[in-house]
Amino acid sequence: MPKKYVISNNIRTLRFFTNEMTQQDLAEKAGVSRQTILAVEAGKYSPSLELAFRIADVFEVAIGEVFSCEVKVEQGKK
Repeated sequence: MPKKYVISNNIRTLRFFTNEMTQQDLAEKAGVSRQTILAVEAGKYSPSLELAFRIADVFEVAIGEVFSCEVKVEQGKK
């Protein structure tokens, strides 16, 4: 059966606990636009592996503390 990978993140929580960092602050430190951070945080865009590591580096945490992936099996599709 086909699998779907659903990526979620804790960026909003990490920003809050990092002196309420703004999306713009994170974007500047990660080297991307605020719109990119907005899309990643909202789950509308999955970052490249490099960007995911850069975001984790900004927060000084392991990538697994920022992003997680859930595998879902799609029913009824062949």
